[in-house]
Amino acid sequence: MLRTIAAILLLGLPAAQAQLTYSRGQTVSPAYEGWERNADGSVNLIFGYMNANWEEDLEVPVGPDNNISPGPADQGQPTHFFPRRNRFIFRVRVPKDFGEKEVVWSLTTKGKTLKAYGTLKQDYFVDNMIFTSEIGAIGAGVSSPAIRANKPPELRTEGDNARTVKVGQPLTLTAVVTDDGVPKPRSTGDPDDRKTKGDLRLIPPRYIFMDSATGLWTSLYVYRAPGAVRIQPDQIKTWEDTRAGANSQWAPRWAAPPAPADGKWTATATFDEPGTYILRWHASDGALWDDEDITVVVTP
Repeated sequence: MLRTIAAILLLGLPAAQAQLTYSRGQTVSPAYEGWERNADGSVNLIFGYMNANWEEDLEVPVGPDNNISPGPADQGQPTHFFPRRNRFIFRVRVPKDFGEKEVVWSLTTKGKTLKAYGTLKQDYFVDNMIFTSEIGAIGAGVSSPAIRANKPPELRTEGDNARTVKVGQPLTLTAVVTDDGVPKPRSTGDPDDRKTKGDLRLIPPRYIFMDSATGLWTSLYVYRAPGAVRIQPDQIKTWEDTRAGANSQWAPRWAAPPAPADGKWTATATFDEPGTYILRWHASDGALWDDEDITVVVTP
């Protein structure tokens, strides 16, 4: 009898798992990730989000449905929301005497309003080691002198960070990225897979995972967009696939692609509608990162 019950439970497991994920139609939850102190004593409150959809992107303009308080509604938050978990997306700087006050990010999607509350509670303090652990470059409680000495990549956009193009006119952007080579590149694949399947760098990367690969990579993505944006070539997706560990049957295995010899990463964006867009270059070594935004005014 017990074996029969166990068999029924096991057979029902995939269906149960499938019911926990949705392709579209779900909400986006803003998330408070923690706070860090700046050299001048001021503090950055760091936010991200969880899009409960596994495939659907959402666009929520700054305003009644996407705002931060107190202060101006627009404090640098995204308006374009990719699927799944997106950590450490933007910072709100507050003065060193912020005390017990809080910053609230309010986001309404699918008719439901959810909020994230940024405070200076000590439990929310973050630093580079916490970033490294949360992103998945090391396991909990793991450390080494090299990891502690790791510096984030340095990224700068060639040319102006404000551009103007016409609808349908390709815009080529180049990011120059340097890194210290720490942590050393590590694939999400099993060692045996690397031996038998050859160079995993040839596998086009699609998702970044908890327990993710390390090694330098750079991606251009949409941060704010009043219309559709096409970016070529295909970029590494920056969200996390949290269905399962990186070595499970669900996870495509990959390694960070080879960095260009000259450190220059190039992508071309084409816009389908007029308006003001923000694109973001994101460079990561698998543990720490650097971002830079480009504002693009698209005219008819």
